[in-house]
Amino acid sequence: MGAGREVAISLDGVRDNNVMRLKKLNTALFLIRYNDKYYADALASGEFTKLGTRLLNHVLDLCSKQNMPEIYLHVQANNKDAINFYKKFGFEITETIKNYYTNIDLLDCFVLTKLTAPSQAKK
Repeated sequence: MGAGREVAISLDGVRDNNVMRLKKLNTALFLIRYNDKYYADALASGEFTKLGTRLLNHVLDLCSKQNMPEIYLHVQANNKDAINFYKKFGFEITETIKNYYTNIDLLDCFVLTKLTAPSQAKK
């Protein structure tokens, strides 16, 4: 690809026909293993479970449009790359939960929270 050339990226929702792809990605990327309820919830979450590199911006935009005052997530306490990534988007560490994870070396997690500005309704 040449410099300055844009690449089209599309976001696809989690569906029955691609949930196995999500399971494979999670297994390859994360130390924890998600149960069947997690994937059932992902299938039921509609627009909030887009697959793709623009996921976070998409979720932040949806939260703003739906007037959600804050969003939060959890990150393994030693995952500095993830923590720095979310901080770039305005998330702040607001809590530490001891022994959150099971079956991995570091059990603690940080809760990161971002206050969202609700979209302005057109009058």
